[in-house]
Amino acid sequence: MKRMIFLWILTVVMGLTNLHAQVTLPRIVSDSMILQRDTKVKIWGWAAPDENVRVTFNKKTLKTKADKAGNWSLLLPPVAAGGPYTLTVSGKKNSITLKEILFGDVWFCSGQSNMVHQLDIHDITYEKEIAEANYPHIRQFWIPTLTNLEQPQTDLPNGEWKAAIGENIRPFSAVAYFFAKKIADKYNIPIGIINASVGGTPIQAWTSEEGLKDFSDITATIQKNKDTAYINETNRKARSGMIPAPSKDLGMLSNVKWFDVNYEPKGWKNINIPGYWEDQGVKDLNGVVWYRKEIDIPAAMAGKAAKVFLGRIVDADELYINGQFIGRKTYMYPQRRYPVAENILKAGKNIFVVKVTNNNGKGGFVPDKPYCIFSGTDTVDLKGTWQYKVGEVFIPRRPGPFGISAQNQPAALYNAMTAPVIPYTIKGICWYQGESDTGKPGEYYDMQKALIKDWRNKWNLGELPFLMVQLPGFMDYNYLPQESNWALFRESQLKALDVSNTALAVAIDAGEWNDIHPENKKVVGERLALAALKLAYNESIVYSGPIYQASSIQGNKITLQFTHTGTGLTTNDGEAPADFVIAGADKKFVWAHAKIEGNNIFVWSDEITEPKYVRYAWADNPVNPNLYNKEGLPASPFRTDK
Repeated sequence: MKRMIFLWILTVVMGLTNLHAQVTLPRIVSDSMILQRDTKVKIWGWAAPDENVRVTFNKKTLKTKADKAGNWSLLLPPVAAGGPYTLTVSGKKNSITLKEILFGDVWFCSGQSNMVHQLDIHDITYEKEIAEANYPHIRQFWIPTLTNLEQPQTDLPNGEWKAAIGENIRPFSAVAYFFAKKIADKYNIPIGIINASVGGTPIQAWTSEEGLKDFSDITATIQKNKDTAYINETNRKARSGMIPAPSKDLGMLSNVKWFDVNYEPKGWKNINIPGYWEDQGVKDLNGVVWYRKEIDIPAAMAGKAAKVFLGRIVDADELYINGQFIGRKTYMYPQRRYPVAENILKAGKNIFVVKVTNNNGKGGFVPDKPYCIFSGTDTVDLKGTWQYKVGEVFIPRRPGPFGISAQNQPAALYNAMTAPVIPYTIKGICWYQGESDTGKPGEYYDMQKALIKDWRNKWNLGELPFLMVQLPGFMDYNYLPQESNWALFRESQLKALDVSNTALAVAIDAGEWNDIHPENKKVVGERLALAALKLAYNESIVYSGPIYQASSIQGNKITLQFTHTGTGLTTNDGEAPADFVIAGADKKFVWAHAKIEGNNIFVWSDEITEPKYVRYAWADNPVNPNLYNKEGLPASPFRTDK
């Protein structure tokens, strides 16, 4: 028996040894990859301890040896833009051949949802770009959402390089794609995008433990999170306190469901779509509200596949047509664009039913979005008067214990999504993040500087160009001067330009009051590309809109000076500069007049005889931030009072 056990153990050990004897590569070093041109490029992987490894590339063979832990790496010599190339990695037991390799420029693109947002999500806005996509030299490596609370990881579980051709373009980050396309078109070189982005995540989750060492409270959290027993117990308590009460939704509990074609509506009231129900006489309701309407469908659309646009709905929804389930979304941010299969629609009356669930704040259909159903060239408008009935009212509850969301924890995303690709040689970094941190704008400046320093240290490629997107306008327009966390946050982003070799793509004009994910991703990507042309490619261009520099006071006027004025200051609407406010020592701001003279702006108000401070576009969503340079780039919001 002892001999049998010994032989079994020996077999297992030999099997593991043989497994590790196979030379392997990280997921990102794979077919169709784009490698950084004109510099030495690291190729790395794993093998058996002390195993000899050969890399054959471009008619040359390079040799190295794995260390005691089985890690190996070497540097390919600089290669000019072009390809395709083949690369072979050989060990004692096996060899791996990679094909269709191009050399160009590689950009690491990261952040939260507005960097995530794929062209497919904006398929109507960019229908032409998607249909005409044929850019085999623009390729993206999409990193899946991953977290690790304990330590940096060395590899990714999956992922592959995809070229911007045909349907493959749909998963491309819209911002990153338009950024890459502008550079690729200008220089006729391959552009690689490594996209590591996760919606709703804070900046500290993307920063390494070492990068956060100066933030004692955060490092304490990192150490605590390494205790899996603590994590498990915290989440267990949270789950136990979040057991939902059984649904009491009358629409689903009745004998005939409210979406059924045989249901006979009784006691339903009128309501308008789009619009929130709190704005239409339904007060203090968090719960389930059903919407219903008979829609006339023309014979030309009957029996054909179609698509329904329901804008944005707060918070969750389910769509039924003629009793058939069509689709659902479970949270407020995505626009609802539901495909309708053939043979659902019929000529004449069709019953449309939307079940809306709202948990907090205003519920219903967000205004100023498309609400229609279309098939081919035929479109039916869905806006107007519907009927509604309340299915359930949620009883307010005290908040229970909160669990730990790994993707929001410090260093967790860095460990799992950034660390595995740190050895990959890149040209620079694009960063679009911040919505999750607008509640603490005062901290963001230091956090942004820490992230830039951290990533540059990790890549060890010098002062990598770091390109940032300033958050666009969002939320209600306010026609009175106001304080604003979003304005303070944009100021923190602007201050991060203190760090050398950084640039800021101002996007104050690219937002939407009712959508934290605005449609206009192209302008953001192209403004990032302008910044790249200056910082990374040394082009002599105007790459930024006006940035406030200094001010002086003469009588009842304040004179403002700017950098990045290009060939001159202007407005994008031909009117006088708007969205300026002015105040005296009491900081009671009032709307101001403003006038451009050369590269300066004079600001005044008849109400303020001794002015001291000026602010511009200082709001969550400024009404008309119309100050630009003549190159068409918007001025960053700012204030002179610090």
